[in-house]
Amino acid sequence: MTDRKADAAYERLLDRFVARAEAAPDLRGIVVLGSRARERRPADEWSDLDLVVVTTDPDGYLSETDWLSELGTPVLTFLESTATGDGTERRVLFEGGLDVDFVLVPPGRIEAMERGDVDPEVAETFARGFRVAYDEGGIGEALAAAVPESPPETEPPSGEEFRESVADFWYHAVWAAKKLRRGERWTAMGCVDGYMKHDCLLPMIRWHARARTDRDTWHGGRFLEEWADDRAVDELGDAFARYDADDLWRALFATMDLFRWVAEEVGGELGFKYPIAEDAAVTEIVEELFEEKAD
Repeated sequence: MTDRKADAAYERLLDRFVARAEAAPDLRGIVVLGSRARERRPADEWSDLDLVVVTTDPDGYLSETDWLSELGTPVLTFLESTATGDGTERRVLFEGGLDVDFVLVPPGRIEAMERGDVDPEVAETFARGFRVAYDEGGIGEALAAAVPESPPETEPPSGEEFRESVADFWYHAVWAAKKLRRGERWTAMGCVDGYMKHDCLLPMIRWHARARTDRDTWHGGRFLEEWADDRAVDELGDAFARYDADDLWRALFATMDLFRWVAEEVGGELGFKYPIAEDAAVTEIVEELFEEKAD
């Protein structure tokens, strides 16, 4: 589906939802988020449609699916936690490949945002762009007052946050190595290519980018290839593993090497002491576990 065809198909679906809202007193607002509402990095042919639906009956839309047929022909649907914040969304794949995420929230959630009670990543998502497709009760005005004019910059870590992140990474390096020694490839891979990358390495790469440049570091690793240090992007190519014990060991050591220099440079830029002794002790333990595997 070309960009124009996709845009038209999504707009027709949105128009049908707005028409439903006009006849449904429980629906107070429909807000478009994400690529179909922002100017920078706008929608392309692979983009979905992200909707925040303000309703007095969010549980009804989450528990029932008959309303979807008014918008199109659903192929499949399921519930999932939202990518940012602590909400729940109904994800729907409609006929023709149209992918729509419905985040159902009560009016009180918008009122809380207006008071400043909002998750930072949610605020960032709204700040990147939103448009109100349906408004019954001042939803647009409330959001305009609540949302910052531009995405907040990634805040540098405190010394304690930096130390905690480094310790967390190295602890899990040993944890993953032990799982590999036991033969638990699935568990080890989830740690090496999941937790250690997403929860430890990614925040460090974001801090690194902000400490050394003025680049916009998107949440969740979005567009990392554009804002992260080129060296880190290059080394990530060797830091992910196949589902193979030998390759998992290789990826673990590559991830350790990558994290080490990124964290050392973050510490240097921010005036934090990198724990060289702890790094060396953990590396020795991992190397011993690896060598035992070869015996």
